[in-house]
Amino acid sequence: MENQEIKRPENKMGVMPVHRLLLDISIPMIVAMIVQALYNVVDSIFVARLGENALAAVSLAFPIQALTFGVGIGTGVGVNAFLSRSLGEKNYENVNKSALHGVFLAWASCVAFMMVGFFGVDAFFRTQTNIAEIVKYGKDYLWIVCVFSFAVFNQIMFERLLISTGKTFYSMVSQMTGAVTNLILDPIMIFGLFGFPRMEVAGAALATVIGQAVGASIALCFNLRINREISFSVRGFRPSAAIIRRIYAVALPSIMMASLGSVMIYGLNRILISFTATAAAVFGVYFKLQSFIFMPIFGLNNGMVPIIAYNFGARKRVRIIETVKLSLMYALGIMLLGTCVFHIFPRELLGMFNATQDMMFIGVPALRIISTHFLFAGFCIVSLSVFQALGNGTESLIVAVSRQLFLLLPIAWLLSLSGSVNAIWWAFPITEGVTLVLCFVLIRRVYFNKIKTCADAGEQAR
Repeated sequence: MENQEIKRPENKMGVMPVHRLLLDISIPMIVAMIVQALYNVVDSIFVARLGENALAAVSLAFPIQALTFGVGIGTGVGVNAFLSRSLGEKNYENVNKSALHGVFLAWASCVAFMMVGFFGVDAFFRTQTNIAEIVKYGKDYLWIVCVFSFAVFNQIMFERLLISTGKTFYSMVSQMTGAVTNLILDPIMIFGLFGFPRMEVAGAALATVIGQAVGASIALCFNLRINREISFSVRGFRPSAAIIRRIYAVALPSIMMASLGSVMIYGLNRILISFTATAAAVFGVYFKLQSFIFMPIFGLNNGMVPIIAYNFGARKRVRIIETVKLSLMYALGIMLLGTCVFHIFPRELLGMFNATQDMMFIGVPALRIISTHFLFAGFCIVSLSVFQALGNGTESLIVAVSRQLFLLLPIAWLLSLSGSVNAIWWAFPITEGVTLVLCFVLIRRVYFNKIKTCADAGEQAR
């Protein structure tokens, strides 16, 4: 109780003008995520030089790799919301407990994925294809990503702790350092430059893991030296079931969304590879390219979540509403720009991946058709982050299950029965249109049940 009585200055998330605050927190995250997207794309550009089968192998490995990110980020979202709300409530004991439990859960997740790396990689690829070269490349890549997943889980968690207290500049530095490390090591390890052995696809995976480890180390140093709002003393630490339940009340829906996303990618890869491996490679390229559009919005949301969570804990309704409105405005602007780029420059985008004529034939219409759903997706992504920030993980889960399980995959399968691979791409805009309506209904309900009823002392004073 003594910690709660100490007079501490109000965190900037409760006092700084919202527009300035959102940009102050989000811009470093947006820059960092654009760099993250850049090295993901460059990674695939280098791999594409090894051949289309190498690119297809990395694309088929993506569901598991995406799941590691999803579990790490989902857990981070739960810690983020709990920690930021505790700050808003001035409950500093819970602030410290949430941080320590976040690190504990990150290591627990790592152990699970190490088991996948040791025992599940071969079976995973053989359920998708029997092309020997793709299986070999894929196993080489995914084994390293899973067995050394401690790097990604620690990087995500330590960066999330920085974000939770509004120190996004330091999170940006951590991400960018890891990304630059990856960019430098990619060609060296893939092609065997400067005396290094030629590792091909395995080199791309190892460069990624080393970059993540460097980012994690820097983020840990920032937390220990700069993040004074969190104490990392582990003396007497015991995992608390009550705190873990509270973290996973928000985190689990996010993790399940990531799991569903991985199932969706896996299912689509199986549908597409039944036409040709080139179609699966195109889908993989699309996912790398669309990260340039979606990553800035995720960066924006990473800034938005702690602002909403903090001000909900502090009962400041006007600041919550203004944050949501500004986030929607920026998200829709980014998505509009992305739609234009994908429609105007599809050949140039595919050309970066050493695309063959077959790849161009499938890829050009794919990029144009899929990108028509970007504007709808912008609204849905912001809505999901609002749900998470307010602790309404169930609404996020409802949207994710509906989108991935009941809409996208079944629609894609039905469209594949037409015999045209190009028809499959229309599953994205059709699904996102339906999801938009669902998000609107749920966000309206959350507004009336939680945000509108939130007493705002500042508003009452005016």
